[in-house]
Amino acid sequence: MTAATRNDAGDLLTAVRRRWEPALLRAVNTLPNAMQHVAGYHLGWWDEDGAPAGATGGKAIRPALTLLTAASIEGRIDSGADPVTAAVPAAVAVELVHNFSLLHDDVMDNDLTRRHRPTTWAVFGVGPAILAGDALLSLAMDVLAASDHPASAPAVRMLSSTVQALVDGQIADLAFERRTDVTLTECLRMAEAKTGALLGCACALGALLGGGSELQVQEMGRFGCQLGLAFQLIDDLLGIWGDPETTGKPVRNDLRCRKKSLPVVAALTSETAAAAKLRTLYFDDAVLSEDELARAADLVEEAGGRAWCQQRADSLLAGALQRLDRIGEGATRDLRAIAELIGRRDH
Repeated sequence: MTAATRNDAGDLLTAVRRRWEPALLRAVNTLPNAMQHVAGYHLGWWDEDGAPAGATGGKAIRPALTLLTAASIEGRIDSGADPVTAAVPAAVAVELVHNFSLLHDDVMDNDLTRRHRPTTWAVFGVGPAILAGDALLSLAMDVLAASDHPASAPAVRMLSSTVQALVDGQIADLAFERRTDVTLTECLRMAEAKTGALLGCACALGALLGGGSELQVQEMGRFGCQLGLAFQLIDDLLGIWGDPETTGKPVRNDLRCRKKSLPVVAALTSETAAAAKLRTLYFDDAVLSEDELARAADLVEEAGGRAWCQQRADSLLAGALQRLDRIGEGATRDLRAIAELIGRRDH
């Protein structure tokens, strides 16, 4: 992807944000004051004292996918609303669910930094961060249920089922921390549940509330799932080799936490000499020094973990784009731009 294309996709995300973010703000403002404060900090709207912070709360890929999917479907909405407007509650709901998961993930992973500033639990404490995540999850379901869309009931069931998959993926991720025999198949399955499921749901909900047919909803869901797994593969690469100035997290953070990320598991299961050295280093209980972290990153690359992840991400992105081509051309141009941004991002 060229720099110009990345800029175009960034402008597209900014434009789409204007359609759903006001509704997100209205929804969060219905929370109790204490929860508004904690959630607003996490979302980047204000600092720990409640003063405006001017942050954006991330790229917000998921709600963008929801609205762009609705626009690409061009279905007929019984209420008379245009497809994008009709899908705004779904966009808000998936963004709320995503941030619920981030709040809980940061606590479980003991992460101290997100989006270039202290994580919510590090500022307000573990309890308030967990409760804020719970509040956002409940709010997500309420936003969907309260919409007057004729498909609101199946939309709530779809999102609820997705949350169950997401939680199942997180449980697996936590279990991997205690194991030394995680397989690549298990790791991929975990990533599909933890990340792929919500991106798939974001696209399926956009198709559903945009008035799409059952087949279109299914196809868009599959497109999103493929894209989500590609997203996780790239995210795991950035967790080791990403620039902290752009990722907002310390360099080699995933190695420091000894996460069983996809490049690490691909390397550990490669049956190479580098894999054996990595196992010795990675499964030692001692805190890894900066030199050891650099050595671990080199071993992951030497064992083929970095190349495997990039190749798999490229393959998944190509497959997702081919699926878009089968759905229809022209109207899916913006979806293609976001998909390519996800697959080629370097931060």
